[in-house]
Amino acid sequence: MTAAIIELLAASRRPLVVCDVDEVVLEFLDPFDRYLNSVGHRLHPDSFRLHGNIRSIAESIVAEDAEVERMQEEFFTTQDRWQTPAAGVDAALRSLSEDADIVFLTAMPPRHHDVRRTLLDLHGLDFPMIATEEPKGPVVASLIAERKVPAAFIDDIAYNHRSVRTHAPDCILIHLMANKVFRAMAPRPDAGIVVAEDWMQAELLIRHHLGLSPG
Repeated sequence: MTAAIIELLAASRRPLVVCDVDEVVLEFLDPFDRYLNSVGHRLHPDSFRLHGNIRSIAESIVAEDAEVERMQEEFFTTQDRWQTPAAGVDAALRSLSEDADIVFLTAMPPRHHDVRRTLLDLHGLDFPMIATEEPKGPVVASLIAERKVPAAFIDDIAYNHRSVRTHAPDCILIHLMANKVFRAMAPRPDAGIVVAEDWMQAELLIRHHLGLSPG
């Protein structure tokens, strides 16, 4: 799938926008909490992590790591029942797509590719998508390849930004996270990573870096 998308973009000379999906294009934490409630658990915003923050509703017992993994797997298997687009993402990406190529890069087991693809398409977010558990930096570098086009990378996780900074240093790195409660607890982004409060601000930052006129 990755090779097919690289081939698809190879002839393009348009700027590139690479977007993470969970908490960037789709809401994740609030929908995941709704799923957890349906199976007798709750996500507590005690720190910027899942493990240790998921407790049973009845007895407030912290879920073991294996149980958290099992619930995440079930959530992603049924994500089309829970997840919805982040506020403002459709308008921003539709506007940017008039002047740039858009690719979704989601850190998710490829076995969940089809259900996520269907969910995104349902909401009109029909841009190419890569689902991989590999580091994101090399993938972004391969998408840019020899095109030498300006590029933007939007994600909510620090190590993904670091990976892209190493392998595609000319990208603008934008930290964007839909959930404001957990965003307030996130580690401070590294120097050189720009924080966007919402998709309206992210679009302005992207347009400026890519040399595009205001939308």
